[in-house]
Amino acid sequence: MPDTVRRLVVIVLFEGVDLLDVTGPPEVFSLAQRQSDGAAGYRVVLAAETTDPVTTAAGVRVLPDLTFPEAVAAGGIDTLVVPGSVELDAERRAYALADPVLVDWVKALAARARRVASVCVGAHILAAAGLLDGKRATTHWSTAAQLAAQHPAVEVDADPVFIRQGEVWTGAGISACLDLSLALVADDLGEALALRVARELVMYLKRPGGQSQFSVPLEQVATTRRIEDLRHHILRQIARPLTIAALAEYAHVSERHLTRLFRAELGMTPHAYVESLRVEQARHALETSDATLERIASACGFGTTDTLVRAFRRRLDTTPTDYRRRFRAPAGG
Repeated sequence: MPDTVRRLVVIVLFEGVDLLDVTGPPEVFSLAQRQSDGAAGYRVVLAAETTDPVTTAAGVRVLPDLTFPEAVAAGGIDTLVVPGSVELDAERRAYALADPVLVDWVKALAARARRVASVCVGAHILAAAGLLDGKRATTHWSTAAQLAAQHPAVEVDADPVFIRQGEVWTGAGISACLDLSLALVADDLGEALALRVARELVMYLKRPGGQSQFSVPLEQVATTRRIEDLRHHILRQIARPLTIAALAEYAHVSERHLTRLFRAELGMTPHAYVESLRVEQARHALETSDATLERIASACGFGTTDTLVRAFRRRLDTTPTDYRRRFRAPAGG
């Protein structure tokens, strides 16, 4: 690895690793190279214990570029990317893996790197290496409780898409590897280039790190056709008054039965679900438009800006104005 490489990115490779965790970041860095006419200076290599092909969780075999000892000896690593892997228990619950030998190599590689980033459940490997002690970190929501239980010195926050703590970054799962990689590019080369890369990927131009891993329409999965149809109805009519009485009439059930259905299917009341969805819509408008708060409040069904502000404080512990200031995509992006 020549000394002239300005931004050497080393991605850790091991048996059973999640495929997208490995292939997603290189695509982002490659597009950054193209969008900057090569000035980005990224070079991505895959490192493993040996140079034998590695079989990913998807069954696709990937060929490492160099071994862990070679990467440690060479040094000069700008970014170390640590993906993860899981196994399922008897009840089909995900359990993140952190092989002790791999953990030791990650610890050695991290000592040679300017910054370290975990993808999805790769946070469990960083935590096992002691790299997250005293830090706030995220991971895939399905293994967040495991991470918190096994590593009490880590402040686990399962909600954000990614979290930065100094030069240690952690990302949620699995497609969030693209959001995390875009954030790394933005940190290196600026928002404008990162947004051009996002456009090439046909991605949402800026999904902020503080944004939830979930969007309300996708987070909750209904098992009955009636509730699923009602959820789509709410989304279509989000700007209009959506009282429990009106929703019950649409669903042809009593108000009491509607409330029971929502609690059983979605774990919340109809009012809470509608408010969550409206907040989600308002967040998107604040991130992607210059619309006034009055207009956003009206379009999302809040009616008044005071109602919008109260909902943001209740659900996000911030105000719409502060949220826009933090997460609004730059003009011209």
